[in-house]
Amino acid sequence: MIKWFAAILGGIFFRFPGAILGFILGSLLDSTNIKTSGGFKQVFSEQPKVTPKDFELNLLSLSSIVIKADGRVNQTELDYVRQYFVSAYGKERANATFRTFNEIIKSREVSAQRICMFINQHTRYPSRLQILHFLFGIANADGSVSTAEANEIQKIAGFLRINFRDFESIKAMFFKTGDHAYKILEIEKTATDTEVKKAFRTMAKKYHPDKLQHMDEVYKKGAEEKFREVQKAYDQIKKERGIS
Repeated sequence: MIKWFAAILGGIFFRFPGAILGFILGSLLDSTNIKTSGGFKQVFSEQPKVTPKDFELNLLSLSSIVIKADGRVNQTELDYVRQYFVSAYGKERANATFRTFNEIIKSREVSAQRICMFINQHTRYPSRLQILHFLFGIANADGSVSTAEANEIQKIAGFLRINFRDFESIKAMFFKTGDHAYKILEIEKTATDTEVKKAFRTMAKKYHPDKLQHMDEVYKKGAEEKFREVQKAYDQIKKERGIS
């Protein structure tokens, strides 16, 4: 694991060449682990501290996978990611971050599975749901989510250990089909009115912005967007059924 943290830190400070150098040095440190009767004795007694920049780099890497999913780099989608970082961290920091992002976009090899392993270790489930919502937002920035983009996001969702019903719920917020309101609430069209009301309460609790108080302000805004989609889906079903 040392090699991946070293690669992340190298990328932060020295862009893509630094990430490669960090990976190499980290690999050397990994190789000096000493096996003992109690397991493996690490060179460092503590793992490197995880910083917000670590998450930025990993989030950018996942973003690049979605942007390149349909075989081209769409400027509208790039602008969406940039605006996200401007909103979250301000223009100066966003500009510095995007210099790294440009290198990531050019890179051929980005492992979604390894990135998601890192994210899984350091985030809670509600935060990973927000990441999924953000990735769909990128894909939808040009007006529609392509099949290739949806398939790539579904792979990432699997690596993030997001269950299928939650994936379908968030996907339905971007694919407006005849039953998308029911998918958002994670129920079938055959559900009773009582089941619809119960599903709404469950989903409203799951996507409540208060669950992301530990995250950046822009993540909270994303949670509010999901919360509104749940409310809209419930209102649509109530209107269709005449539920008071």
